[in-house]
Amino acid sequence: MTEAGFTGEQQEYLKGFMAGVEARRGTLLPAGMPAGMPAGAAAGGAPPDALRAAQDATIARGGRLVPQEEAKRARHPLDRWDEMTARAEAGAFPKPIDDFIGRYHGLFFVGPAQDAFMCRLRIPGGILTAAQLEGIADIARDCAAPHADITTRANLQLREIPAARGVEVVQRLAELGIIPRGTGADNIRNITASPTAGIDPQELADTRPLVRALHHHVLNTRDLFALPRKFNISVAGGGAVEVLEETNDISLRAVMAPGGLRYRLALGGITGHRDFARPAGVVVRPEDAVRVCDAVLRVFIAEGDRTDRKAARLKYVLDRLGLDAFLGLVEQRLGQQLERVEEAALRHAPPAAKHGHLGIHRQKQDGLHYIGLVTPVGRLGLGQLRGIAELARRFGSGTIRLTVWQNLLVSDIPDARLEEACAAIAALGLGWQASNLRGGLVACTGNAGCKFAASDTKRHAAALAEFLDARIAVDAPVNIHLTGCHHSCAQHYVADIGLLGAKVERGEDLVEGYDLHVGGGAGPEQKIGRLVLPKVAQDLLGPAVLALLRGWMRDRAPGESFQSFTARHDDAALRALAEAGPA
Repeated sequence: MTEAGFTGEQQEYLKGFMAGVEARRGTLLPAGMPAGMPAGAAAGGAPPDALRAAQDATIARGGRLVPQEEAKRARHPLDRWDEMTARAEAGAFPKPIDDFIGRYHGLFFVGPAQDAFMCRLRIPGGILTAAQLEGIADIARDCAAPHADITTRANLQLREIPAARGVEVVQRLAELGIIPRGTGADNIRNITASPTAGIDPQELADTRPLVRALHHHVLNTRDLFALPRKFNISVAGGGAVEVLEETNDISLRAVMAPGGLRYRLALGGITGHRDFARPAGVVVRPEDAVRVCDAVLRVFIAEGDRTDRKAARLKYVLDRLGLDAFLGLVEQRLGQQLERVEEAALRHAPPAAKHGHLGIHRQKQDGLHYIGLVTPVGRLGLGQLRGIAELARRFGSGTIRLTVWQNLLVSDIPDARLEEACAAIAALGLGWQASNLRGGLVACTGNAGCKFAASDTKRHAAALAEFLDARIAVDAPVNIHLTGCHHSCAQHYVADIGLLGAKVERGEDLVEGYDLHVGGGAGPEQKIGRLVLPKVAQDLLGPAVLALLRGWMRDRAPGESFQSFTARHDDAALRALAEAGPA
């Protein structure tokens, strides 16, 4: 026990609690003052480096920093550009800890899956211009594989980049106005937001100004590159396309509160660890959202675990401190009380449409439409990238909007040009309609490009869709997500059918396969999927999924969704159905 009979953890809890009490009494700390800083410290002198201070606190408690923290302590990753350029000149790939450092600049060495770099871009809110997309195609042509992959963070990745060309890719992206800084390692990843922002008839808020402000705040605030692990932020304006905001560390969702438009705050989402963001009972004015996010991040920097990478996410800080104590520390950082509102007092926009990311939709602007294009498991070749850019410029405003469903929208197309635009889409080998199975098909990179993945998810996703579409036509949307490893980049836990890559014993061999989960969902269907059949070999996957879908269509109640069907059957019944194969 420490002073006054309290442990250090209890003292931190009480510190945050009392800060909240004092804030509510009107005894406010100066805005932006870090938790625990003496009152006089704000008056003069530079504040301590946030990374070093957090590491020093860990060491003072007797903790041992993990190797990644030691590397950051030796020299800040943002100060190691010279090391990257030297390796590029030598045509050399980085060793593991240097690869970790390089991810601060957007470059990932993906060996042994590929002897190459991957570059993850940063496209805030998923919105980019036709000129930027054409520039990305040029970079892929000159420096990488001849394609780009849309990610589940409404972003793009370039792959198969040689050692000598990695730095060039980063430089050329910057010349397009795309800064990939912080897209990997212990940083704030691409900020996701409603892809129909500003054009959606049902939205409560156009999220673009807030996303832009957050994006530039992150890029230009050095202390925010001091996190103990990665961090996700999502902003939902209440539009018709789901953005899965509740799967993020910070979820901001537009609502109407008694005082007007606000963003409802939820914290700690990490569905790969089976947890959605928990409602904070707090709403935020749009003009205060950047400051609130900054305060949450700074508490995470101070409180996050730097001794165990598996526990170094915001969820575990909330689990340890409790939500009330955490919010108290946020209020102390802000120097003001957060606005608390009962959930029942909030008015939400109508629910997003499942598979609303596809098809032709009317905009709020008279006479204009956006079209949601189907992409083959998120991969677009050079001709398609350039063709989409030309399509957006020729028929719309030159705006392309990526979604978390690994597809994209082209907006601002006049009524009179819809038919012509659709013909141009078809000429690219793409479409705007998909079956109720292909419309929600999501796959991560898989073991073709990721060393962690157990299975070739993109290839298997395409094969599964072809197998199912030839045998069944379901009359309601069903989401199928394939992810290669426990990192769950394709978020298998929030799919109707979630498939997690696994190695399956077959005699003396190991073959690629999947653990089969069912019943997940997001938004109004929010639920973590459950494992019903482990280690299904890939060549048996199609029959198992087909059997589940046929069982649902045969035995469902009127209007019953696949999720509701699986919820009223226990694991044994669903396992027996899948193992029996299609009738």
